[in-house]
Amino acid sequence: MSERLIVSRDGSPLEDSQIDANFSDMHPPLNKTQAKVESSRCLYCFDAPCIRACPTSIDIPKFIHQIRTQNLTGSAITILSSNIMGGTCARVCPTEILCEGECVLNATGEKPIKIGNLQRYAVDQYLEGNNPHPFNRAKSTGRRIAVIGAGPAGLACAHRSAVQGNKVTVFENKAKPGGLNEYGLAAYKMADDFARKEVDFLLKVGGITIKHGQVLGENLTLANLQSEYDAVFIGTGLGDVNNLRVEGEHLNGVQDAVTFIEELRQTAEKHNISVADNVVVIGGGNTAIDAAVQAKRLGAQNVTLVYRRGTDQMPATEWEQDLVKTNNVNVIYWSKPIVLKGGEKVEEVTFERCILKDGILTGTGNFFNLRADLVLKAIGQMLDKNPLAGLSIENRKIRVDEKYQTNLQGVFAGGDCINSGEDLTVQAVEDGRKAAESMHDYLENKNG
Repeated sequence: MSERLIVSRDGSPLEDSQIDANFSDMHPPLNKTQAKVESSRCLYCFDAPCIRACPTSIDIPKFIHQIRTQNLTGSAITILSSNIMGGTCARVCPTEILCEGECVLNATGEKPIKIGNLQRYAVDQYLEGNNPHPFNRAKSTGRRIAVIGAGPAGLACAHRSAVQGNKVTVFENKAKPGGLNEYGLAAYKMADDFARKEVDFLLKVGGITIKHGQVLGENLTLANLQSEYDAVFIGTGLGDVNNLRVEGEHLNGVQDAVTFIEELRQTAEKHNISVADNVVVIGGGNTAIDAAVQAKRLGAQNVTLVYRRGTDQMPATEWEQDLVKTNNVNVIYWSKPIVLKGGEKVEEVTFERCILKDGILTGTGNFFNLRADLVLKAIGQMLDKNPLAGLSIENRKIRVDEKYQTNLQGVFAGGDCINSGEDLTVQAVEDGRKAAESMHDYLENKNG
């Protein structure tokens, strides 16, 4: 790694404090006056399209009206009743294509209501007020639930199961709970250790124990959990990353973007991190964007994001695509990696220009090279099937029915490891909540 140096738009070096500022909260929260003004713009639609667009079906007009009338406690409870991780979702949801994208004000040429900002305002006020947990546990059922994975899906499932009166044990392989909220999102999206604060709040409901260092397929088996618990929920996410499958991928300086982002999130003082001068990020999703922007904000002089298709096919949202441009990240479309070159360490990447021919991505025979001290791979993640023997896999994910139950009796799954929609935090939360309800019904009927 070269000596750390970050360069501003005018080319002058920035101080350590300025580097740390690059990773401060990207979206400062609304103040009381701003929240009042914004909430007053809402039309409180009947059969509101914003509700239908929300995977967790939050009653958006209701919580906004509660903000307008200064009932912040009621507003937060309205949100959390549908989405117990509403604080994180307010920060990272692609609201521009979900609730805000469906706001009726768009049709009038006005800007949509800042639903995400208002949701954050209400939830943050509640959490920061050190209020009691808003939900009480039902009478104990005497049943024990095992949850694999302390990510959004697993935690949402654990919370709802605990509220139902079950005793829940969450098995997590990492040192901290939170999953992608803790390890996989850009630092400027989850500033001030919010992921931990949200988990601490969620656990206040009681009845939930988290065991760390538990690795499915190593010191944890699905068969043992089935025998020891009344029901099992799998919320492992996608544990593997896709490889480039090109020569030179083994070189030093070639790293998964997921690992890069995780290391950043777990380092408190960002100005102490060294970064390469020339960074090449391969991929077109939100992970690729997060990696590229953070590399630039860390001090990389040249960051280039390369995607094999065009901007219209890019998985990253329009907002994320704009983010790379405003952070001086170079973007090259219609190009795929051919070979990574170097001695022991990567030095250069050769790409081939591509076109769509009869709907198939095809190389043109036109090649170019990019200098690279660090290559970050962000071409998607995949399910680690090794520890999931006995489960039915469909389209590279765990197959579940409409009740989130797998082909194994009493074993349910949700989140990114199943095909329930977009791989979003908000969808994972909804999966976990609904799976908990299905597990509860399953056990009630089984014992009834």
